[in-house]
Amino acid sequence: MFGYLIKRSLRWSSGILLVLFFSYAMMFYGAGDPIKRMFVDLREGSTSVDEAMIEKIRVSYGLDQPFPVQFANYLGKLMQGDMGYSIREQRDVMTMVRKRLPISMQLGLVATVLGALIGVPLGVVAALNHNRRLDALIVSVIVFINALPIFVTGPLLLVFLVLVLKIIDVPFGWKGIFDSQVILPVTVLALGPLPSIVRMTRIGMLEVMGNDYIRTARAKGLPERTVILRHMLRPVLIPVVTSLGLIMITLVNGAIFVELIFNIPGFGKLTLQGLQQVDYPIIMTVVFVGTIIVMVSNLLVDFVYPLLDPRITRD
Repeated sequence: MFGYLIKRSLRWSSGILLVLFFSYAMMFYGAGDPIKRMFVDLREGSTSVDEAMIEKIRVSYGLDQPFPVQFANYLGKLMQGDMGYSIREQRDVMTMVRKRLPISMQLGLVATVLGALIGVPLGVVAALNHNRRLDALIVSVIVFINALPIFVTGPLLLVFLVLVLKIIDVPFGWKGIFDSQVILPVTVLALGPLPSIVRMTRIGMLEVMGNDYIRTARAKGLPERTVILRHMLRPVLIPVVTSLGLIMITLVNGAIFVELIFNIPGFGKLTLQGLQQVDYPIIMTVVFVGTIIVMVSNLLVDFVYPLLDPRITRD
């Protein structure tokens, strides 16, 4: 276990360093000047700005230095736990992340669990009724859901549930994960990965249904429920769990449209804000935190594997 964690830590360190290097390089050479952008926005698009003042502010943030020096300074501060100060918001970036990341983490986790609780049973039912009407119905619904992008699904459900059925009020803002207003945002998020979960479960079940050990289990007189849950579903869940880890990463890092539609002050909205304002500290912090989420999620998935299949070891 200790050696496994050491190997993972070394891979993480090199991976994070490469991600930060290329992200900083793309931001430095292609994102534009955040100080000039700030002055242009404040003057409502006017390009007439005081170059001397811009240069003075740029020097105060260390943005006048060449790329290697800026990147080295950024790494030095990062190793000390300093993620920088927002150029536009004039706030500590870590404070902003601490406030917004838990919101997106809660939404992503609940949406992932909801998608798994719905998608895995649907995939199992579709596989057990292969080439029958129920299988065709499930596949058709999944194809329809998959064809709708998230920025279409959100407004459609909003209009249907609020204006047509009138069963809920317009969800707006964030009042906690246990508030009824999160039902619609979580549903919209869960619909995104649902087709992939159903499809992977269905394909995996169809692959294992004809194996010899399944016929042996049935020949021993085991109940069909036991055969399905213990002998069929467990090996099928391995690729599904892998996809769930990636799905949660995507939901946390990429739930921009949902947070914009429902005005949820989450991590995705912070990402969009940093990109629009060319705010270097916010952009780099978003990249760094997103990378950590990816790596930790993959680590958790690796630890779940042996629980699903004892033949798989972390060594």
